[in-house]
Amino acid sequence: MKFVPAGVVPFVALLLLQRRPVAGRALLVTGSGCPGHGLCRSNVQEQTRKQVALLNATAQDLFSLYLKCQGEPFSSETDKLCNPSGVFFPAFRVNRTSERKEVMVAMYKLFAFLNASLGNITRDQEELNPTAKELLDRLHNTTKTTRGLISNLTCLLCKNYNVFQVDVSYGESSKGKSAFKKKQQGCQVLRKYVQVIAQAARVLLPHLSPS
Repeated sequence: MKFVPAGVVPFVALLLLQRRPVAGRALLVTGSGCPGHGLCRSNVQEQTRKQVALLNATAQDLFSLYLKCQGEPFSSETDKLCNPSGVFFPAFRVNRTSERKEVMVAMYKLFAFLNASLGNITRDQEELNPTAKELLDRLHNTTKTTRGLISNLTCLLCKNYNVFQVDVSYGESSKGKSAFKKKQQGCQVLRKYVQVIAQAARVLLPHLSPS
């Protein structure tokens, strides 16, 4: 078994962190140990483009449905209660002119964080709104798409740049918080997600467009 220094989390381990948010960091490392990049599908770039476009197209609807299911005061005081200014999200400083490798690494950090956050929100909603089938289905589907996107980004980073470890950060867990605080944290994260996924799509899609 390969030794992994403390604080360093390889892609394979990151992909296993599906159901619980984690606070931690892993060093960006390049080397000859990329796992599984030979399994990338021939259409991985097109598939990645479609996944990002799908997440962007459905983000606002997910947020709106989440608000509806939380009830008052979230529906009437959305701007106040769901203000995402205090919510941590990975820094996203790339743009359309950035190098493709830099963009891919930034995207991996973003969606690894988002995947953990979605797991956190889904767990809370299963507890707080167990009969909200449409919301839970949307959360599960968004998580499934995000996992697929992470897998494809892993392939692209390994295959094209031999990058197999990335510095990642995860958000705060809601475990132990009150029902109101859990709802509010999910609301803040999803509102920030709507903003960030739109920016991510604008930056990433041109890099994935057919030449």
